[in-house]
Parts: sequence; structure tokens; C-alpha cells
Amino acid sequence: MSPQGAAARLPFFVYGTLRPGECNHAALLTGRVAREDPALLPDAVLYEGPGYPYAVEQPQAGPIYGELVTALPSAHARLLVALDLLEEYAPGDPRNLYERVAREVTRTADGAPVRAWVYVAAPRVATRLRTAGTVIEGGDWASHRLRS
Repeated sequence: MSPQGAAARLPFFVYGTLRPGECNHAALLTGRVAREDPALLPDAVLYEGPGYPYAVEQPQAGPIYGELVTALPSAHARLLVALDLLEEYAPGDPRNLYERVAREVTRTADGAPVRAWVYVAAPRVATRLRTAGTVIEGGDWASHRLRS
């Protein structure tokens, strides 16, 4: 398998509306997922967005709380397309709100590092958030939504 093919089959780290109980979880993940495990994304800060959060990469920050979603092998390609559409991500498009990047996350059950796809704020969005955004203290969108 080519390195690109192997990368395409990475699990996904979700931290916002794709988490269990959130609005996009059932619609996009039901029937496509082999497993979901609590996980942490280090070196990132969570910011409020308009109804959804943004992860902004920042060394020695975080972690951000979320789930590591492993797609069924037969559903991975379709799920990748569906998540790119949800996040309005197109490779190389300067209008992207998010960029899909491969990052190491930590599965909380056993502390194992796992390489996963993560949608992080695109550079222009990250710059705006760092300047005038609202940080979600504690890095947990689900807890933040319960408090709001």
C-alpha cells in the first residue's frame, strides 16, 4: 500500500459536533464506525465558533478532549468524503475554514499514541481566533455545551 493510501485510512479525531450526543454524530457516523474511543489532542487550544468549535494548533497547549473514530474499512472512503464536505474542506482551497491534517492523538484508555485525521482551523481562521476568539477553557466542547 502506498504511503498516501495508508494515510487515507487513518482514524478520525472528533472534538465538536461529531462527538456522541452532538448534532452530527448520528447523521454521519452511524453505520460507518467500527469503534469510538475517548482521546486527547495535545498541542492545541479549542475556540468557540458559530455553533461548533475550532481546534487551533499551539505547542505546549491543550489537550482537547474528543473521540478517536475508527471507520469500518468498507466505509472509510465515504466517511472521509462526508467529513470533508461537513467541514467544507477542499485540499489547497484558500477559503477553507478547516484543514485536514494527520496528527498524533492519545487514546485515553491505554495512553497509546495514534495517528489520526484532525480538522484544525485553517491558517487565516486560526490567526483571527488567536487575536479575537473565545477560548473554550478546559478543551472540552461537550462540557462547554452543557454549561452554555
